[in-house]
Amino acid sequence: MTDSDPFEEIVAAETDRDPDLAVIEAGSRTLRTQGTSGPQADVPGRPEDPALDKALREVEADLATRWGETKLEPSVSRIAALMDVLGDPQRSYPSIHITGTNGKTSTARMIEALLGAFELRTGRYTSPHVQSITERISLDGAPISAERFIETYNDIKPYIEMVDAQQEFRLSFFEVLTGMAYAAFADAPVDVAVVEVGMGGTWDATNVIDADVAVVTPIDLDHTDRLGETTGEIATEKAGIVKQDATVILAQQPVDAAQVLLKKAVEVDATVAREGLEFGVVSRQVAVGGQMLNLRGLGGEYEEIYLPLHGPYQAHNAAVALAAVEAFFGVGAQRPDPLAIDTVRKAFASVTSPGRLEVVRRSPTVVLDAAHNPAGARATAEAVAEAFDFSRLIGVVGASGDKNVRGLLEAFEPMFAEVVVTQNSSHRAMDADELAAIAVEVFGDERVQVEPRLPDALEAAITLAEEDGEFAGGGVLVTGSVITVGEARLLLGRG
Repeated sequence: MTDSDPFEEIVAAETDRDPDLAVIEAGSRTLRTQGTSGPQADVPGRPEDPALDKALREVEADLATRWGETKLEPSVSRIAALMDVLGDPQRSYPSIHITGTNGKTSTARMIEALLGAFELRTGRYTSPHVQSITERISLDGAPISAERFIETYNDIKPYIEMVDAQQEFRLSFFEVLTGMAYAAFADAPVDVAVVEVGMGGTWDATNVIDADVAVVTPIDLDHTDRLGETTGEIATEKAGIVKQDATVILAQQPVDAAQVLLKKAVEVDATVAREGLEFGVVSRQVAVGGQMLNLRGLGGEYEEIYLPLHGPYQAHNAAVALAAVEAFFGVGAQRPDPLAIDTVRKAFASVTSPGRLEVVRRSPTVVLDAAHNPAGARATAEAVAEAFDFSRLIGVVGASGDKNVRGLLEAFEPMFAEVVVTQNSSHRAMDADELAAIAVEVFGDERVQVEPRLPDALEAAITLAEEDGEFAGGGVLVTGSVITVGEARLLLGRG
């Protein structure tokens, strides 16, 4: 490497980055500035056929009788038993496994787009969903149809019941969906599966695959009651997806997390590629509707990459996704040449991430974002400041009771002129009055309005944003939970 090599600037920049900012990433939070021409194709609504809608609701009701995603018994014994009776469908295709605190879904979508651009048939499994449960299982970049979702469930239901009868605890909601995804991918069949963990790694239901490539997006504090109280402890759980002889793609990490992950890689003879050393973002420029990137991959430079998403964290997501796909194809190991630049450009230009910094209305501009922890909120705030020129921004916040709500609100306090606190329909939602009490401590009484019903909260926020006039630059950011965002999206006519 010469003194003039621009990649040296990456190493210096990553070394000097504020340690807090280094791990900030907005996982599922992306920005796609667009009109209000209707819902995106990858966020399906309810089936129009009444009989089909009824059948889907019956499956959803059946799944709802199982343990929810927040009730866990840390073990892969049940999902392993289900895979066994199904004939281990998850072993019929190679996979890329993604863990981390924030960034998993956006990174998964980018990886999927890259693989698809290289004419591979992909299966993608992500969670949670924004509006429809069918979003969680995608084939060739699109959610499976309601018909296929129902068929897949009915096909494996007898085996689910067989395993239920043999285990101390029934299969959970997430375990059943994971089994459905792996079965659907085998049935398709796919050339490669892109799999996002639900929580942690070691005992996550997805961890019955032996992925050739393991991706770890930035680790931060979340689910501390289950994963650990430090980033190092959390990394210990997430390191469980790193398998023997795999390639590990590491995004920027806190020092204690990086140490844990590197130790695990050594133990299983895995090859490691680190953001800021083996790959990274050489440069980025804000562009209309997104940003223009120059990336350093495992195979060399990839210049003039247009990404229709805003925020520094999305540039880092793109670098991680590119390195993961390079590793999958053997770039930097078996083959020295980089991936075809035109194909890479085409793939990144097609990336979307609905419900994550998504513009759903103009005059005033209403943006939806699924930030639900402090790290994600800080990254979202940074992206909004960069991409929009709001003179007055009103927040609508509906959060889950098991999250660091104070930290979330503190991240948004500098940018929100006022905040309307509300609650979504989930049983996990924090009561609006309880949320308001915390908000008053952060924002002060005069900047907080309480509207327990989400429709009322949206109307109140839009009214506040309009106070300075139609052309004054007021806006609304709806955030705090994926469920809040999904319900707001429906209310605002985006599904």
